[in-house]
Amino acid sequence: MIGTLRRAILLAALPAALLQGCQSAFGPESLQRTHPAYNAAITASVNEQMLQNLVRLRYRDVPFFLEIGSVTATLSVGANAQLGGSVAIGGEDSLSPLAGVAYMDSPTISYAPLRGEDLLKSLLSPLQLESILVLTQSGWRISRVFGLCFERINDVRNAPTASGPTPDTEPDYRSFNRLLDALNSLQTRGQIEVGAQREGGDAGIIVKLTANDGDSSRGLDEVRMLLGIESDGNQFSLNTNFLEAAANQWTVRTRSLSSLLYYLSQNVETPYAHQSAGLVTVTEARGGGVFDWGATPAGRLFQVRSGPERPHGAYIATFYRGHWFWIEDSDLESKSTFMLLRQLFDLQAGQSTVQGPTLTLPVGR
Repeated sequence: MIGTLRRAILLAALPAALLQGCQSAFGPESLQRTHPAYNAAITASVNEQMLQNLVRLRYRDVPFFLEIGSVTATLSVGANAQLGGSVAIGGEDSLSPLAGVAYMDSPTISYAPLRGEDLLKSLLSPLQLESILVLTQSGWRISRVFGLCFERINDVRNAPTASGPTPDTEPDYRSFNRLLDALNSLQTRGQIEVGAQREGGDAGIIVKLTANDGDSSRGLDEVRMLLGIESDGNQFSLNTNFLEAAANQWTVRTRSLSSLLYYLSQNVETPYAHQSAGLVTVTEARGGGVFDWGATPAGRLFQVRSGPERPHGAYIATFYRGHWFWIEDSDLESKSTFMLLRQLFDLQAGQSTVQGPTLTLPVGR
């Protein structure tokens, strides 16, 4: 009987002991466990949404963006205990404690659609030269930033017909590739600088080129030749007004965020069955045959693969129209370009006012 009483006392104290032991599952330790998991899930979801919108544009479907407004996670734990016993005739009674612990993580996620006048203006407005300056001074190569953000520099065109739905015929881009190669060589030698200059109270952006050897001199001469610059100057200001072009200026037309999304979407590989069915436009090369978008400035920096089976080890993958589309994890050029696109989107459209209803979903286990 004394043994039975001791078991009862032990059982009474067991819930408190269990709850006290579960304290380590909350507080700082719960933050260490849940924060990385939610961070990874949100990052993967936003990346997949961007990739799927690029695929949608390739099929001339309407893109759509959902913003994750908030994530609220409620952690709870409970303990229970009960006695289980048996009575033996002519023997000793037995009493066995039974205990259990229940742990629950109940997240609630709120979504809001990005839409409305503010977002539309952000998508259709040309990228600001100041934003391009920030990117070039933040470690991004000039050839990548210029190759994506500039649709035209002087009379050198960077596939302007690719700034919308896929064109029927090959765009004009070859001279722009040569220009980017020359600028890339100069930057590798440390002979090009992009910076801000203030004159007469007005801020401007300048490109300064220098040449210290024969190779860089030839690169500088090629830049002048391609851009139609006859002067021997090596410092040029960037101007967006083609009606006021000057001798020592680079007159540029920047892409909008919408046209940049379209430009990158041209490099989404599509199944032959979809091409045959007329679901996507197949661009014709000038010499006949199918044009290879991988030869354009954007195509040299970005490629989305496709296939009927889910890819293994992809960086990002999305399922659309019965096929998988993905960026290879080993394709560092495409991953870098995708990262730059995300930064430009956040810079240009990330601060837009969210309009419309908010969808709040409790996520079950």
